[in-house]
Amino acid sequence: MWESDGRWHVRVDGGEHRERSAQTRERCLAELRKAAGHDAVLTVEVRPALVGVAEAAALLGWDKRRIFTYLRRGSFPEPVATLASGRVWRREDIAAFAATRTTRKRTGSTKGGSEA
Repeated sequence: MWESDGRWHVRVDGGEHRERSAQTRERCLAELRKAAGHDAVLTVEVRPALVGVAEAAALLGWDKRRIFTYLRRGSFPEPVATLASGRVWRREDIAAFAATRTTRKRTGSTKGGSEA
């Protein structure tokens, strides 16, 4: 099961490969159950969305060099793998990091700061 372009996809094996997709993960699982049969035992492997330095920088609204600065400081999420082409992270880890940065920025700007 994987997410791509805002849709969830699943592949059913058994004789022929059949692919199903839906708007939500839950609906995609329902499609999988329908395709496999309600009595079937299902094994679902979820593939996490991965991002490299360029995608992580884009998610954060940063320049790629800033990612390396935060990595050197030890204040960036640990990559899940380091490939010949570079480091990769789970997209959800970068999104969670971005959320903490946004929260800190908002909290910091309201403490004793002036709105200009």
